[in-house]
Amino acid sequence: MTDVLEVADRLWRGESRVEDHHPLTQFTGVTDVLEGVGFMQVMSNVCAFRTDAGLALVDTGTPYTAEHVHASLRRWTDAPLHTAVFSHGHIDHVFGVAPFDEEATSEGRRPPTVYGHEAMVARFDRYVMTAGWNAAINARQFQIEGLVWPTEYRHPDVTYRERIEVDLGGEIFELHHARGETDDHTWTWIPSRRVLCTGDLFIWATPNAGNPQKVQRYAWEWAEALRTMATLDAEVLLPGHGFPVVGADRVRQALHDTATLLESLHDQTVALMNEGATLDEVIHTVTAPPALVERPYLRPVYDEPEFIVRNIWRLYGGWYDGNPAHLKPAPDAQVAEEVARLSGGARTLAERATEIADNGDLRLACHLVEWAVQAAPHDHLVRATRADVYARRRDEATSTMAKGVYGWAAKESSPDAPVG
Repeated sequence: MTDVLEVADRLWRGESRVEDHHPLTQFTGVTDVLEGVGFMQVMSNVCAFRTDAGLALVDTGTPYTAEHVHASLRRWTDAPLHTAVFSHGHIDHVFGVAPFDEEATSEGRRPPTVYGHEAMVARFDRYVMTAGWNAAINARQFQIEGLVWPTEYRHPDVTYRERIEVDLGGEIFELHHARGETDDHTWTWIPSRRVLCTGDLFIWATPNAGNPQKVQRYAWEWAEALRTMATLDAEVLLPGHGFPVVGADRVRQALHDTATLLESLHDQTVALMNEGATLDEVIHTVTAPPALVERPYLRPVYDEPEFIVRNIWRLYGGWYDGNPAHLKPAPDAQVAEEVARLSGGARTLAERATEIADNGDLRLACHLVEWAVQAAPHDHLVRATRADVYARRRDEATSTMAKGVYGWAAKESSPDAPVG
């Protein structure tokens, strides 16, 4: 089995690249981080604790890994699951309790108690209401055809608002709320062990604070939570994705650096908004501090600083981007047809898109090829050009978010894809 702690140390020292050990990496089995503390990577992470009250988990895995998580943990301990904490309501963190519930029922004992923030209930209700939409955007983001979004959820048995202490056989687990990637986020501090479970507030990547297909994120409050966590003198940080951070100095550095990145993007964006800048001006002006995004735990391999800027704008400025033509726009296809007519036809636009792409400006090439295919959606040469441009854009992209959207666009225009 791959040594998770060894990989984590090599990544920190710069001896390995996070691009080669993506935060969504899956390893088999439970790694002993400390005595009585286990760590398991199954796309999202599962943090396990042996306590005098029984087994405690912070996060429980995906719908697709629940049985594997249960079997692996059962090889690690036979203690009944007493408590599970959901760090937030994303489906890769909350679907591993069912096998333990079934086990408790079959053995005639009480089921485990699940803790989560009070906003999680509304999140699950929203997921049921928008199941089709969530299936579509997650299929695109992760390149999973035929994805079915779940509509049944294991709700928390106990919810809280700001902070709650959970007594597990005399040992206290502190649960703290923070708005960050979600509005229902919980970070967990176990002072007796000096272990901090951050959930997705730290993921060995640029914070997922700007996902272009998902609901609002909260960069400023996220940074505040990271600063608070950094004061705790934690010896071990167990993240929601990625690898453990071991050593108090490393933990503090990781938390402070992540907060600094978020604060920089936030403050630059707000300053430009206060000057009356448009969204276009903002996203092409704000830059992430280069030294920070080069940190092995802040590389843009999942989300990107540019997307975070857009999310900050959305939080404070709404959806209007400052371009009056976009307030009540003409249909995209109508604009595309007019641009194609003025330029000499859709194929001319497509040819120019290829020239521009060949010269290295894939951003501009995408605009032209989109107009071309919207003006002539059944033209196989135009569609082939679109597939090529977006395949190049996908290959150039660093983040899961961008690769998903561009890869999906390339697939839509492939020769065997149906015309919508």
